[in-house]
Amino acid sequence: AAESFNYKKFFEMVGLKKKSPEDVKKVFHILDKDRSGFIEEEELKFVLKGFTPDGRDLSDKETKALLAAGDKDGDGKIGAD
Repeated sequence: AAESFNYKKFFEMVGLKKKSPEDVKKVFHILDKDRSGFIEEEELKFVLKGFTPDGRDLSDKETKALLAAGDKDGDGKIGAD
């Protein structure tokens, strides 16, 4: 349902917290559709579809919350590190 996405629960469900740094980088490269070396807001909006074909798009609010959680340097994108 719209506005129900919780990135912390999502990461637990897909097991990213238990993955090795190498495996996390593999997931990063899958989500980095334009191969820019960063995951930007537009790529995050479709993150659920990367895990299941019938996944929904995130709302703008959900996308911004997910971006803020991963954007450690405040540049508006998530780097591999």
